[in-house]
Parts: sequence; C-alpha cells; structure tokens
Amino acid sequence: MTDFVTDALRERLLEGVHAAGREVLAIYAEDFSVEAKADESPLTEADMASHHALVALLKALTPGVPVLSEESGEIPFETRRHWARYWLVDPLDGTKEFISRNGEFTLNVALVENGVPVFGIVHAPVLVTTWVGQAGQGAFKWKNEERFAIHVRVLPNPDIEPWKVVGSRRHGTGAFETFREGLPAHVCVSMGSSIKLCLVAEGEADLYPRLAPTCEWDTAAAQAVVTAAGGEVLDARTLQPLRCNQQEDLLNPDFIVAGERDARWERALKEALAE
Repeated sequence: MTDFVTDALRERLLEGVHAAGREVLAIYAEDFSVEAKADESPLTEADMASHHALVALLKALTPGVPVLSEESGEIPFETRRHWARYWLVDPLDGTKEFISRNGEFTLNVALVENGVPVFGIVHAPVLVTTWVGQAGQGAFKWKNEERFAIHVRVLPNPDIEPWKVVGSRRHGTGAFETFREGLPAHVCVSMGSSIKLCLVAEGEADLYPRLAPTCEWDTAAAQAVVTAAGGEVLDARTLQPLRCNQQEDLLNPDFIVAGERDARWERALKEALAE
C-alpha cells in the first residue's frame, strides 16, 4: 500500500479535481474552439484549462513530486527514469467525446510509484461520478455525493448469465471482433474514455480488451482503481500487469482489463492477437 496519500491529502485532491471539473463543465456549456495537435488528435481549451488547474493543484499539495501531464510536453526518459514517485495526469481523456457532447469524458490523476499506479482519481463531470482507488485502501465510487465501496464481480457461468464486455466507442478493431468470436455467451457495450476500466472495477463489466494504441496517461488512474477493486490491467501478450515509465515512449502495449482470469478469455485473446 502507499502511505504517501493520507486521508487529508486525498480529500484535498478530490476537491481540486472536482474544481477542475467545474472549469471543464463551464467550457462544455459554451461554444469552444478545437485545434489539432501534431499527431492530428483534437485539443480544446478545456484540455488546457484542466491541465493548468491539475498541475497547479499537484505542485501546491506535493511540491517535491514531479508531474507528467499529457499536455506538459515531452520530458526525456533520461530524466523520468530516475523518478521513483510521480504524478501522471490526463487532463481530459475522451476529447472526442467532449466535442460530441455525449458526457463520456474524464479527468484523470494517478500517483505512480516504481512504475506501478498506486492511487488514482477518475472524475466524469457530466455524469457527476468519481472513482477513486488506492493500494491497500480499496476502491470507491462517488455518485451525486453518495460514496460507496466498489469491487470487481465474480465471473459468472456464461451458460446462466452472459459475460459483460465493454469496448471503445471509437476504436473498434478486427482483433476486438475476433476476440469476441472466441468468447462464450456475452453482451457488449461501447463506451468512451477511461470510464471503461472503471466499469470493470465496479463490477458492471467483466472484460475490457484494448487492442489499439493508448498512452500511459490514458490508463494509469483507472488502473489504480481497477487493481484496488480487485481486478487486473494486463499486457495482452504477456498477461503481466501494465507498468509505467519503463521506456522512452509512453505508449501502452495492447492490454486487457479483467475482473477475474479465465482460460476461455485468455485463449480468445491469444487467438485475436495471432490474427
């Protein structure tokens, strides 16, 4: 467990993330401009407003801890590789969902220790929902100011109750369909942003395979929630937990989020990756 995030610090972090969420909602309610980043992905003023608010929050509360945000610009691996503890931030995950105004976007703050996300906050302002996970402390969900503990669910017998699979709203792939073809009876729901991982954490989904590109800031906060809730976020090929800050680039491998391991989905995943 991490003892770095005390109860008092966690509450101040939540207050700050919610305040940043209110800034994002104010922009969401008005007309806003959209720019294209170097990789052609969209960028809005909400991304930058959240970035500035969250980075300022973390530097004020934990001045000695480095902060890496999606919108920070590149920090060389030669610098990052010496970080035993740092904050990893995605100020607005699901910018395309923000632009389309479907509410499925999140603010994400993770504490990473020795490559492992040990604390995470995922806040969905439109949904008035926040998920929090902390190693050794469990995972919780706040919905309309009501807080309750969450946990992954036991994988059901698919002959009695279909498995629940969640997929990306915008990044479906042939490999994902091949994976589904190899599964026993299941239902599939599409969703945007890191909410998908949180659905596994709270037992509303059993599996989330991501067989398309993502970056570490897309997943770290929600990974902390999933693992604190008893689940796993695994490299799709090695079935080892995802780790952060292990290489020059910040790309994740293909991965799968699971509430419980099972030979049937492991076999389906192997077949999908062999395509």
